[in-house]
Amino acid sequence: MDKNLVIIYLSIFVGLLSFAVVNVFRQIFKTRRRESALARLRKKLETEKGTAQEYYELASIFSEKQVFSQAIVLFQKAIKAAEEEEEEDSAPIYNGLGYVYFSQEQYDLAIRQYKEALKRKPDYVTALNNLGHAYEKKKLTTQALQMYEEALKIAPNNTIAKRRAESLRRLVSV
Repeated sequence: MDKNLVIIYLSIFVGLLSFAVVNVFRQIFKTRRRESALARLRKKLETEKGTAQEYYELASIFSEKQVFSQAIVLFQKAIKAAEEEEEEDSAPIYNGLGYVYFSQEQYDLAIRQYKEALKRKPDYVTALNNLGHAYEKKKLTTQALQMYEEALKIAPNNTIAKRRAESLRRLVSV
């Protein structure tokens, strides 16, 4: 009986250790891929003008790294490049810029960018969720609920919008 218990514990330990090792290696590869993209894009954009997509990718990397001042500048360059290229789907760029402002608790600027994203792509569920979240932070409960309900009209299985809308409905009805 004691041998079986030791084997069970050892198996659990090996399983947990394997899980941890796999996750560590996944994180290492993800970081290396991000750093490689960062170096490649930085080098290219230092020597020549980039596309809206390249500026957007680099801005997103800086946003992930929480280097928000660099991210803002790059998102703005991406917007300018998108206008020059007559890029039709610039909504993610505005949404990304909104996210950076939101992360810095500049909710009015974030709201402006999310609205701009929605102007370019009215069915952009991510921007609707983000706008709802920004309204929540500003304590504009009714507007936040409207955004989440709009998101649910487009994507009925949107778990974020479902959860937040339920919570806000309780607040509004009280």
